[in-house]
Amino acid sequence: MSIRPGYDDDLRLAHVIADQVDSITMARFKALDLRVETKPDLTPVSDADKTAEEVIRGQLSRARPRDAVHGEEMGDTGHGPRRWVVDPIDGTKNFVRGVPVWATLIGLLDGDQVVLGLVSAPALGKRWWAAQGSGAWTGKSLAAASRLRVSAVDRLSDASLSYSSLSGWEERGLLDPFLDLTRRTWRTRAYGDFWSHVLVAEGAVDLAAEPELALHDMAALVPIVTEAGGLFTSIRGVPGPFGGSALVSNGRLHQAALDVLDPLPQA
Repeated sequence: MSIRPGYDDDLRLAHVIADQVDSITMARFKALDLRVETKPDLTPVSDADKTAEEVIRGQLSRARPRDAVHGEEMGDTGHGPRRWVVDPIDGTKNFVRGVPVWATLIGLLDGDQVVLGLVSAPALGKRWWAAQGSGAWTGKSLAAASRLRVSAVDRLSDASLSYSSLSGWEERGLLDPFLDLTRRTWRTRAYGDFWSHVLVAEGAVDLAAEPELALHDMAALVPIVTEAGGLFTSIRGVPGPFGGSALVSNGRLHQAALDVLDPLPQA
């Protein structure tokens, strides 16, 4: 695989960090002494989440001391146009219950553009990554990778849709339009979290949608989807990871899905 000049060292660094974090998270996965707390937003956080983010921040502080860091567990540090966005364990609820669908997400913003993303899911034995202009890839390493391409499905009636839960849509008063979307598609499955979106990049799923997500949930996924030929917006069509929600598609289905989820004309 080729990497666009300017981000090759950053992508290699992300892989090195992910290798180290994978060993930490796998050692704590299904550990009998795993410690789990409830955060103020009522979501769980484990000792593995905290340790993983500490390791990532430590590596970045040494290798990229001028870069800012935004993480799920420890807030923002540093200033400047380059900002690493980290979710140490996306899918913590799965992690603490012994479900192998969880991953470490590492993204890099240069200004307002996500230029690099890496998703490592060691319990699944899979990793996905992309750098701006260099395509999206999956494999064990930079040297052993296959390129990702989204599907060519162009009708909702033929599309496979993935999501995380129905409760989030209901809580935000969006259950009816979401259920309308599910009725218009061929197949629905709740693969959930990061997995829904990388499956779109792989071409295994055609659409994925989430009603509320934070920057750290989305940043690393954006280049993986877009470099694979897909689109990543909010459910109101805001491009990238800044709209507070996610509609991810192979591109061909995007407007049709937006029309269902957000039928009102924009102000």
